[in-house]
Formats: sequence, C-alpha cells, structure tokens
Amino acid sequence: MKRRTAREKALQALFQIDVSETEPALAIEHVLEGEAGDKYLTGLVTGVVENKEEIDALIKVNLEKWTLERLATVDRNLLRIAVFELKYCREEVPVNVVLDEAIEIAKLYGDDQSSKFINGVLSKIKQQLS
Repeated sequence: MKRRTAREKALQALFQIDVSETEPALAIEHVLEGEAGDKYLTGLVTGVVENKEEIDALIKVNLEKWTLERLATVDRNLLRIAVFELKYCREEVPVNVVLDEAIEIAKLYGDDQSSKFINGVLSKIKQQLS
C-alpha cells in the first residue's frame, strides 16, 4: 500500500474512532475492506491514538481563534496524523512530505478552506518542532 493510501485510510479510521469511539483495530479492519493489512497504516492509527493527548496539546497551542473541538472532524484528524508524523517519524518521512501530503489529502476530504487551514497550523507546528 502506498503511503498516501495509508494516510487516507488512517484518516478514515481515526474519523470512525473520533465519532463513534470504535476500537482502533476494528476501525482499521473496517477501512481495509478485506484488503491486506499495512504496517504504516497501523502505525499511524495506533501512534495517534497512543499519543493523542500530546498531539492534541501541540495542535491546541497553534490554533488561533479555534478550539480543537470546533474543528471539522476531518481537519482535526488530519492534523493529528500530520503532527504524529512530524513528531515521531522525522527519521522516516521528510517534514515537507508530511506537510504536502496533509494539504493534498485536505483538498480531497476537507472543505474549501481545509487545505489553507491545515497548511497554516502545520507550518507553525513545524517551526516549533524544528
């Protein structure tokens, strides 16, 4: 599975977990729709779930005039995936790739403003983590 696909599936799984409190393993199984499992997908979902408090704290301090709870579910979970990758996958994934992927996925799954919003928040977080 390509990493872009893994990120998109991770977004779908995290959306389910966020909205209906589904167990991570069940959410992953559901989004795979019978396909073989993927190590990167599983790593993203479990990594975000296990580090959610720390990830959310980092997102919260970089939101202007927004609360995490007010964000669209897609945007919130896309930010979580990208922050996880920025913070915990630096050796494996270049920072600019993380930002580019998050922006492109936001264009597909978010609303008209999602990609700009995601870019702005992630740019601040990128500077903080550098």
